[in-house]
Amino acid sequence: IENLFGQTPTVFRNTELIYNNELALLIEAMGCFDAVITEGADHILGLRSSNFVYRPKGCRRVKLLLKNYSLSDDIAFRFSNRQWVEWPLTAEKFAHWVSAVNGNGNVVNLFMDYETFGEHQWADTGIFDFMRHLPDEILRHPDNNFKTPSEVAARYDASGIVDVPHVISWADTERDLSAWLGNPMQSNALHEVYRLERRIKQVNDPRILSDWRKLQTSDHFYYMCTKFFADGDVHKYFNPYVSPYDSYINFMNVLDQLQKRCARQEAKSEIGVLPPRRSPECVPVAG
Repeated sequence: IENLFGQTPTVFRNTELIYNNELALLIEAMGCFDAVITEGADHILGLRSSNFVYRPKGCRRVKLLLKNYSLSDDIAFRFSNRQWVEWPLTAEKFAHWVSAVNGNGNVVNLFMDYETFGEHQWADTGIFDFMRHLPDEILRHPDNNFKTPSEVAARYDASGIVDVPHVISWADTERDLSAWLGNPMQSNALHEVYRLERRIKQVNDPRILSDWRKLQTSDHFYYMCTKFFADGDVHKYFNPYVSPYDSYINFMNVLDQLQKRCARQEAKSEIGVLPPRRSPECVPVAG
């Protein structure tokens, strides 16, 4: 972010909004973040709303910004669903839903993937026209405005403490890690990648290190998910493989190739550190 945009990030957003109390404490100890973004999961909020700013349990300074998953998913997943009772979703209708929060919350955090626009929701669904008109429709209400996450954290006090002892995420109905660690294939693949860390770093080859890091992309393990019903349908929609088993086999083959590349680099290093052969010394012989 600093190299590309000249800005120093002050709000932490983890992959897939993965979060728990331990992570919040670590982030606060770093001293460079003012807030953390995560999922406004029902089971951590109880009767409270995601439309307020909170404080992570055990933290004194860092604030917690929670995703309004209902309104976010209206755009990210339901926008083009013709079976949805609210289809078609217009900017005017959505702005009305946002405005209804006034008096019952301070913020509406809309968090979604970049690929929502143009990939998950194709241009012919009208998503770009919707987004083009949405700001004007929201600002028609005098109490509405737009703020960055940093501005939200600075503007509002924490309205309470949110305790997240177990890991949460924004994925699937469980809102946990089961989208990536829900079956033995996923667990095995992920642990095999992590097991290589010391070896990869000892080899100290920039390309091998870069490829190893790419293998930790969460999508690889998402493709191995074997869930059924609605969550399974979502996984299938985003999966380029015929089945999660094909995904696992392909991943492990790539991982095997990476280990072979490590072995070749290790062999080169061993050859390179051998001491030079000494020339035989001439020893004078008395005659």
